Amino acid sequence: MHDIRAIRENPAQFDAALARRGLAPLSSEILQLDEQRRAAIHQAETAQAEQNAASKLVGAAKAKGDEAEFERLRALVAEKKAEVGEMQAEAARLDTELRDRLLVIPNSPLDEVPDGADEADNVEIHRWGTPRALDFKPLEHYQLPAVQGGMDFATAAKLSGARFVVLKGGVARVHRALAQFMIDLHVEEHGLTEAITPVLVLPEAMLGTGNLPKFAEDSYATTNGWWMIPTAEVTLTNFVANEVWDEAVLPVRMTAHTNCFRSEAGSAGKDTAGMLRQHQFEKVEMVTICRPEEAIAEHERMVKCAEAVLEKLGLPYRRIVLCTGDMGFGSQKTYDLEVWLPGQNTYREISSCSTCGQFQSRRMNGRFKPAAGGKPEFVATLNGSGLAVGRCLIAVLENGQQADGSVDLPAVLHPYLGGKTRLTAEGTLA
Repeated sequence: MHDIRAIRENPAQFDAALARRGLAPLSSEILQLDEQRRAAIHQAETAQAEQNAASKLVGAAKAKGDEAEFERLRALVAEKKAEVGEMQAEAARLDTELRDRLLVIPNSPLDEVPDGADEADNVEIHRWGTPRALDFKPLEHYQLPAVQGGMDFATAAKLSGARFVVLKGGVARVHRALAQFMIDLHVEEHGLTEAITPVLVLPEAMLGTGNLPKFAEDSYATTNGWWMIPTAEVTLTNFVANEVWDEAVLPVRMTAHTNCFRSEAGSAGKDTAGMLRQHQFEKVEMVTICRPEEAIAEHERMVKCAEAVLEKLGLPYRRIVLCTGDMGFGSQKTYDLEVWLPGQNTYREISSCSTCGQFQSRRMNGRFKPAAGGKPEFVATLNGSGLAVGRCLIAVLENGQQADGSVDLPAVLHPYLGGKTRLTAEGTLA
């Protein structure tokens, strides 16, 4: 959420940031509402002071035995009390209206983020690895003989409908091994703290990370008020909600492996074959909470943690920086990692790492106490996939496919598979 004081101080800068997002200027509208709110607060405070002053005179009139003055003042106090109530209600209404308006305005991009309208304007930063030269026509993951018995879309459709999958046998074990490998890497080599969090959260948690109110249709809500998380970013980032942490504990770097749930609103017809785009999937998420001045360095650190997963798995990828027209609602800057999928003959997103500045912490009132003293300040928050487990499974299967229908598996997974090194064409680990 934007700082209303910053908008007051530099409305032109605020509008310029919105323009880079393709939005019309909003500062005049926001500041007019803010002025009305501040005026209502002032009027309520003035009326409250008048009520308090009159209340003190009531007792004095009573003590003097001046019944007429006593009754007049008592009536005045009652009148002022009603007036104060009305004014406070109006001030509260305007305060809520301003907050609601600010809650649906996206974050301001950093200066170095490239301008652009959509994904076509994203900028590639670098590539790692060389796609393997195949002397046969590569298949997509769901077409591979090695996964025919282990990737069951028919049973999933019977159970849950479209965009679900049941994993079985060797494929299920490889999927589980990938998640365990990622968590171990982030904890043991990258120094992240592992957490196991709920997947059902209160609406306040979704609001804090920016998933509500604007993007309610992208997620699932239960009938009793809980929301199913679209990513562990929601739970991990909200650790700091309504808290004031000591500066000495920062930065806090966390990771969690969870199920994630997305309605995929607006994605009708996209990636309907296979398990690239699912309503339920697993992801290893990374979240950092730090001082604002550390955020840029932490962003670079986080994306390197995600890249390390792909490099240890031997999966070719590229890093791109998203343009202003393609970056997420709460992001100041986003790097996407796209992994090579030979079955599609293209790179596809497998991780997104974003720095959000103080945008989320202002929404959730997450602050830190400076070691040098002074008022608490809002923390900076960052989040990133490290990685999406299902998409990583797809990449491992497609890049490891062999002409006979089997799949060679990355060496780093062998210890997690009891020493097995491949999926046979029949779908068993060998």
